[in-house]
Amino acid sequence: MLQRFVRTADLDKVYAAADAVLASEKPATWQLVAIKYYYIPSPPDGLAGIVIEPNDDLLRLQQRLIDAIAPHTEKTGTVAAFASTEQGRDIQESLIEYVADFVGNSSGTKFNPHVTVGVGTQTYLDQMLAEPFAAFTFSPAGASVYQLGTYGTAQKKLQALQFGP
Repeated sequence: MLQRFVRTADLDKVYAAADAVLASEKPATWQLVAIKYYYIPSPPDGLAGIVIEPNDDLLRLQQRLIDAIAPHTEKTGTVAAFASTEQGRDIQESLIEYVADFVGNSSGTKFNPHVTVGVGTQTYLDQMLAEPFAAFTFSPAGASVYQLGTYGTAQKKLQALQFGP
């Protein structure tokens, strides 16, 4: 939904701001549609996900979250901002740039809502994409704030957010 560098000292304020937005939006009542697989190449591997059809509710929620946490964000960060199992050696420089530029490059009409499902070889992922994808409908069941790790995956859960019906 959103990737930002935020000040550690402001995390409680970030959680409260996100809770307030989610409470007013009530995303558990939404019907979302999963439409296809995709992956981001990182040779010889790739990061795979399931794409969710963008809709007005998701775009509005994303913008409201961007606005709500803006006072607590930083323009960029270092590998220390990420959860790492290898003292930062597993954090790609491109990931730091991706998070720093997320709002400008991946929000609004450029938003690609998705659920990351894992890392695989590009050979395997090409085969996966060649298979038919059966679209399905679902409703969000919850939301959390995570510290990102390798490939920008949700590595360390920081806080479950208030997510009522």
